[in-house]
Amino acid sequence: MQDLSLHILDIAENSIAAKAGRITVTINESRKANLLTIEISDNGMGMDNDMLRHANDPFHTTRTTRKVGLGMPLLSQAAEDCNGKMTIETEKGKGSTIKVSFQLDHIDRKPIGDIASTIAVLIAGNPEIDFFFELVRDDKDLIIDTAELKNDLGDIPVHSPDVIRIIKDTINDWLKQTNYGIE
Repeated sequence: MQDLSLHILDIAENSIAAKAGRITVTINESRKANLLTIEISDNGMGMDNDMLRHANDPFHTTRTTRKVGLGMPLLSQAAEDCNGKMTIETEKGKGSTIKVSFQLDHIDRKPIGDIASTIAVLIAGNPEIDFFFELVRDDKDLIIDTAELKNDLGDIPVHSPDVIRIIKDTINDWLKQTNYGIE
């Protein structure tokens, strides 16, 4: 995977497969601490101890369509390559939290990528799931909560093309205003 937004998409898809009804994604860029952190949590099925032990094993997967699962191992390696780490907290039947940290200015840190499109794809493709997205850069933040949006929109579906376009534009405008992922 060439950028971090694709890793976020992959982990969120794991949460969807785990029957999560709510998925939270927080991306925090702290220039002062020279740290980029990504946290993805869900209220899905969680992992048992055996699955957790094998989470970073590329030759262990629960998927039946192929015999390898590279998403978690590649994300973990990307973090380690940038003086960071990945941790997993999980409880069977209660959900999982994946936390990943990177040295922000490390030469080998992958770019953030098209986070607006990643968020839009997740919302558009899974309107029944509540997503909570938070982008943080130092003292500025942007929050998109689809549960709140659904309530505010009334009869307008959260995955309608107009709503998705507004979400993408809002994210892209905020990213430009804060120089997110650039400096």
